[in-house]
Amino acid sequence: MSRTGRLFELLGILRARRIPVTALDLADRLGVSERSIYRDIDTLRALGAPIDAQAGIGFCLRDGYFLPEFAFSQDELDAIKLGLSWVQQRADPALALGSESALAKILSVGKAASATSDEASGLIMAAPSSEFVDPPHAASLREAIRRQRKVEISYEDAHGSLSDRTIWPIAIVYFDGVRVLAAWCEQRSAFRHFRIDRLQLTTVLQERYPGRRQSIVKRWHEQDRDWRSLLTVSDK
Repeated sequence: MSRTGRLFELLGILRARRIPVTALDLADRLGVSERSIYRDIDTLRALGAPIDAQAGIGFCLRDGYFLPEFAFSQDELDAIKLGLSWVQQRADPALALGSESALAKILSVGKAASATSDEASGLIMAAPSSEFVDPPHAASLREAIRRQRKVEISYEDAHGSLSDRTIWPIAIVYFDGVRVLAAWCEQRSAFRHFRIDRLQLTTVLQERYPGRRQSIVKRWHEQDRDWRSLLTVSDK
């Protein structure tokens, strides 16, 4: 690998990691010495990359830094195209349109367009687009999650019983055949799970729910470590 290629690879590793990574780990990953890693970090900083270093902990790339155009590997392109094809055929209209736009931007980089053709990759997403398509209100729920807004819903459980809830939406879990909204339910004072195809979104409130969503998600993860169980508890 050329040094230029290694610099791009190093940026990609730092961008993908949410926690600091040590020079030793980077050296093992890239097959070079720790001394080379320190030189590469200095070079990237000189080029404007906001890389922070913490003694004894490692390096991290600050949020908000966008990599310049670079070449994807064939496996990376195949993974991106296959994943975005799934979204185009299964997600709500807004997310499907976003995946189409994202793929167009990726294909505009260098020779990616020819490299990701069906003939080149040999991978084709064949799931029927008419099956398991998300309802349009999924987009409003995603926006409420981003803005940390409370929402009012009407929900029909597996037995056909209707209930009105005020919830704090924190995540949408995408199973292959169903989407489950994880939320804090004010009526139950507990985390609850709602199949998106069984709920009607009544109102997205202007009121934000308290705390940091990341902290609430962490509490939810601690309670529901086995996500497969969401399919059996989503109607409570």
